[in-house]
Amino acid sequence: MAAGHQRRSPRRAARLLLLALLAAAGFVALIALGIWQVERRAWKLDLIARVEARVDAAPVAAPGLAQWASVSEARDGYRRVRLQGRFLHDRETLVQAATVRGAGFWVLTPMASDRGFTVLVNRGFVPADRKAPGRRAEGQVAGETVVTGLMRMSEPKGGFLRTNEPAAERWYSRDVAAIASARGLGPVAPYFIDADATANAGGYPIGGLTVIRFNNNHLGYALTWFGLAALLALGAGLVVRHELRQGEAEA
Repeated sequence: MAAGHQRRSPRRAARLLLLALLAAAGFVALIALGIWQVERRAWKLDLIARVEARVDAAPVAAPGLAQWASVSEARDGYRRVRLQGRFLHDRETLVQAATVRGAGFWVLTPMASDRGFTVLVNRGFVPADRKAPGRRAEGQVAGETVVTGLMRMSEPKGGFLRTNEPAAERWYSRDVAAIASARGLGPVAPYFIDADATANAGGYPIGGLTVIRFNNNHLGYALTWFGLAALLALGAGLVVRHELRQGEAEA
């Protein structure tokens, strides 16, 4: 019995050590996920507060060249702005969109402002059958016009699991710098404007579809990860206690 116990003890010790290491790694990973969700919740609450404070405010002039260096998501995201100028319809870009009106495209058109700079304007949504400018000719506003909408920050590198392909005219995100380069626009504002719901002639594009209501389920996710961490710790503790008691019984 003594020899058998001596052979089994090192194996049991190694097994318990491996279990403890795996349980510790899993526990740390679950706690980290919970903390990440807590941080995401704080970010989401801040975003909701900023959006609610800005979307109904009186519009201000869109930031000009001298202000571009200080433009940021925290300071300017979803700020209501106004811009006057002329659309460059021959340089519009269509970006794939999924909206409450279904799948289609955002129409991003450069506006040469009366203040001497260019801003990309997301004029709104068009379904696939209105993709061609000729199918919405009434909405191609000529001459000076005014746009009111929400400031949005550039969306570089493409959409989720999709990379913009300028050469193939496949756009999945509103990447201001990439679109400006592809259209030969030169320097443009580091933001774009989501046009409001003011109707365009002919009904297209359809503006005012900016998502300003955000789900906030992060607390539930955080509690789930923390709960799983607690269950893992409890389960590992029970297994270790069982192994130790069994070892004592065999001894």
